[in-house]
Amino acid sequence: MDDKAQKIRVGVLGASGYTGAELLRLLHLHPNVTVAALTADRHAGKPLSDVFPQFYGVDLPTMVAIDAVDFSALDAVFCCLPHGTTQQVIKRIRTDYPKVRVFDLSADFRLADVETYAKWYGEHQAPELQPETVYGLVEAHREKIRGAMLVAVPGCYPTSAQLPLIPLLKAGLIEADDIIVDAKSGVSGAGRSAKEASLFTEVAEGIHAYGVANHRHRPEIEQGLGWAAGRKVTISFTPHLMPMSRGILSTIYVKAKAGVDAAILHACLAEAYGKEPFIRLLPLGEAPQTRHVRGTNQLRIGVFADTIPGRVIIFGAEDNLTKGASGQALQCFNVAYGLPESTALSGIGMFP
Repeated sequence: MDDKAQKIRVGVLGASGYTGAELLRLLHLHPNVTVAALTADRHAGKPLSDVFPQFYGVDLPTMVAIDAVDFSALDAVFCCLPHGTTQQVIKRIRTDYPKVRVFDLSADFRLADVETYAKWYGEHQAPELQPETVYGLVEAHREKIRGAMLVAVPGCYPTSAQLPLIPLLKAGLIEADDIIVDAKSGVSGAGRSAKEASLFTEVAEGIHAYGVANHRHRPEIEQGLGWAAGRKVTISFTPHLMPMSRGILSTIYVKAKAGVDAAILHACLAEAYGKEPFIRLLPLGEAPQTRHVRGTNQLRIGVFADTIPGRVIIFGAEDNLTKGASGQALQCFNVAYGLPESTALSGIGMFP
């Protein structure tokens, strides 16, 4: 597929944000892709290198407004737009250009129930598209993603929390009503737009909780865990902001069923993920670190026996911009197009 005409022509909507830039960093190494359109309304008319100088010298289209994109010339679109702004755009694409595959990195199609979506994000603007949407947690929904035309790429916190728990709930090894997720994220998870709470002096040299018992990612996590458990699941979820640019570490506390210990949970995860290209299960009693997954599409899982009998501590570590967003979107893209899943995603972590 050396001829550009034979490559998959993709557009990236919202190229001037962190997830857009991360996606383009990965797409630059993809042998089957031609980046044919970039959008950024506030930066329309500019090259991407004006916004992200690391792209200086890279052959990319000039950024334009969304209305200026010729979607008929594209095969696929990655939507890296803010929550609440994507539904109308995708509705137009799916209606007017039904052959264009869409991979949405916002939360706009992640929640299958539109009433639940309305509670957390506002009125759903394209409910008729929700039934055709596939939730893009590849390791849990790979077969549904194959050939999918609209994929909702999971959130960063939900990825780090769901993947360590789904096999355990499916196997009935832990109590579904006693799950605590304590998660820490880098500041890039808040996006690139100027916000007082994201200023250096507001986040440096400290850590703070936010969205306590009321974060919008909780219903997404509960949705996936409910699918795995076969019934409604409610968790305790508390996110924290860390003074680092990238990374998520979720510390998950679970109660094992009678006769089940940390070794059994570790063995279950080993069986479930032993052949997965992007999940690394560490030896029992070893904890993952965000610095070791920086810039990768990996999720690293650690399992520990707690000091409280019957309880187990599980860790999930990822890069929130890669496995938690853009890398996962590209993983979904590879699966949907029947390409090798690790194409352009097999990099080693950037450390130090």
